Amino acid sequence: MSEQTRMAAEIAEQPVALRATLEALLPRREEIVAAFVGRRHVVFSARGSSDNAGIYGRYLLETHAQVPSGLLAPSVATHYRSRLDLSDTLVVSVSQSGRTAEIVQAQEWARASGAATIAVTNDAASPLAVAADLALTTVAGTELAVPATKSYLTQTAAMTVIGLALAPDPDLESRLADVADAVEAQLSNAGRLDPVVDLLAGPQQRIVTGRGLLMGTALETALKLEETCGRPVRGYSYADLRHGPISVVGDGITAVLVAAADGPLRAPMIELADDLRRRGATTVAVGGNASFAAACDVSTGTITTTERLAPLVAIVPMQMVIERVARRLGLDPDKPAGLSKVTRTDATVASGPR
Repeated sequence: MSEQTRMAAEIAEQPVALRATLEALLPRREEIVAAFVGRRHVVFSARGSSDNAGIYGRYLLETHAQVPSGLLAPSVATHYRSRLDLSDTLVVSVSQSGRTAEIVQAQEWARASGAATIAVTNDAASPLAVAADLALTTVAGTELAVPATKSYLTQTAAMTVIGLALAPDPDLESRLADVADAVEAQLSNAGRLDPVVDLLAGPQQRIVTGRGLLMGTALETALKLEETCGRPVRGYSYADLRHGPISVVGDGITAVLVAAADGPLRAPMIELADDLRRRGATTVAVGGNASFAAACDVSTGTITTTERLAPLVAIVPMQMVIERVARRLGLDPDKPAGLSKVTRTDATVASGPR
């Protein structure tokens, strides 16, 4: 495949999409605050890549805004039809298309249960956006490749805006202004990623791990590796990995570790990298500082962006790696086998694009 793939083109569009999304959503913070008035909790409702953006949103709200947050299991609404009192809850539904039937139905159920609702979607005219109390429309533009890249990144940016709305922080906002430049920097010097591409295109089994604010990034990395490259990948919380699965890590395992350059989990992630290497695993550093990179066998390059914003940057080099690994394996990253932009969750609840 000699021509540039749609996935590669959409990865390259991310700085523009990110700047446009922040320009569109940051002025809407007062509306977000108004939607949260009288509420105590935030719950995120999503599937697939959108769910991974929501995981970042949950950690950001709990660590930055001190707002208790969680993830909604949509089947509680669509299949169990549980009657819950959500009168103290803001439900944030995340769907790239805004047409995923399961997420639309879960939002309807949440409103009927007393929740205030915010929809994060790339389509202002979608059913999810139209039915929500407040719609936050990302500005990713049309995404044609099946793997979500720029739509995922702009959803993640929307999570940051919600966090800043509920807990204003001038320092964090000023740092956010530089994030698109940091994303742009990740797109340069693609040759630095060659050792990572070589390793992940090999036959080894793979795991991906992270924790805290970078947990969603780790799970998104694992998801993209699986769906785009057709290889089984396990995504673990650092803590869950420590609680048992680490016992099977050894020769023949490639471990991708995702970390930030600062924050309380920097040192534990370096310790984990050392431990995995002692056990015989080959380790890949994604993000983090120079010490983290040195603790691993190969690195995608350090990322100095502060931990609370690092998820907007750290996913980008792995998107680039995964697109190249898929091509190395003779696959079409735009159209992974057995997948399409339209996802049907089950036979009774039809779904649209994620």
